[in-house]
Amino acid sequence: MKRKIQFLLVAIFCMFSFEAVQAQKRQFALKTNLLYWGTTTPNLGMEFSSGRKSTLQLFYGWNPWKSSSERKLRHWVLQPEYRHWFCQPFNGWFVGFHLMGGEFNVGEVKLPFGMFKELRRRRYEGWFAGGGVTGGYQWILSRHWNLEASLGLGYDYIKYDKFACGYCGEKLKSSHRNYFGPTKVAISFVYLF
Repeated sequence: MKRKIQFLLVAIFCMFSFEAVQAQKRQFALKTNLLYWGTTTPNLGMEFSSGRKSTLQLFYGWNPWKSSSERKLRHWVLQPEYRHWFCQPFNGWFVGFHLMGGEFNVGEVKLPFGMFKELRRRRYEGWFAGGGVTGGYQWILSRHWNLEASLGLGYDYIKYDKFACGYCGEKLKSSHRNYFGPTKVAISFVYLF
C-alpha cells in the first residue's frame, strides 16, 4: 500500500509539463519546514545554486517561547548543508552533507518514537554540534513553488546539565552524550526566485 501511494504521488507530480520544469531554472530559494512548525518553532532556510548540479543551504530554527506550564522546549539550531542534485537544482532527488549546532533548554516533553525518554520528567540545558548525510526529493508544484521531503542521519555531540524537574533549579549532574541517529526530518514548502 505504501509503495502504491508513493507511486501515485510521483506520477501526479510528473504530470507537470516540461515548460514548468524549464521555467523553474532558478538560482535562489527560501523555504520553511512544516514539521518544525509543528513544535511551534519558527524556521527559515535559504538555498543557493553553487554549480550545475549543486546547491548550498543555510537553515535556522528558533523556539523562544516560554510555556505557562512546567514544560520547556526552548532551543535554536543552525544547519548549513551542501547538496548534490541528480537532475538539476531544485528538481528531483538529491543527497547532501549537513553540519549542525545549537543550544537547548528542554524538559517535561514527550518526543516521538520514544526518543530521550528522560525528557518526560527531567530538564536538560546545554549545547550540541554535529553533522550527517541527507537525502531527499523536491517536487515542482508551480513556477515558483516546490515541495520538499528530506531525512538526515548522523552524529551529534551533546553537552548538558541535567535538572530534577522541568521548572526547578536543582542540578543533578553535568555530562555529555554521543548521539547517532536522525538529525533532520523535513517536509518543506520552497519558494524559488
